[in-house]
Amino acid sequence: MRLLDEGRAEEWAETFTEDGVFEQNVKPEPWRGRAEIVARMRVGLDRLATRPVTRRHWLGMLIVDEGEEPDTWRCRFYALVFEVPDGGDPRPHLSAPGEDLLVRGEDGRLRIRYRLVEHDGAV
Repeated sequence: MRLLDEGRAEEWAETFTEDGVFEQNVKPEPWRGRAEIVARMRVGLDRLATRPVTRRHWLGMLIVDEGEEPDTWRCRFYALVFEVPDGGDPRPHLSAPGEDLLVRGEDGRLRIRYRLVEHDGAV
């Protein structure tokens, strides 16, 4: 998530598998495939860059369990996102539980096959 805070959408998207899925309960449809994930995140980060704020993601309460398939892991976490206005104090922006399905690729790296983020308070 630090990559997002630094505006590095392309590198962040590399943490997903080529066919990865990023789903949020505040979006009408999941983003499917690394190309769509990076394109949509780039739009959001570019929009954020026009605002006089710094955004910080904090992840905690991590639980990691073995997945149902070999070389997979299910990770659950809570995410807090803070915004810091230029010259101001940090303030909570959103909170959300999240869940990842990680897989080990042929190169040995862990990547996200599926990420679900459910923003608190969303209907």
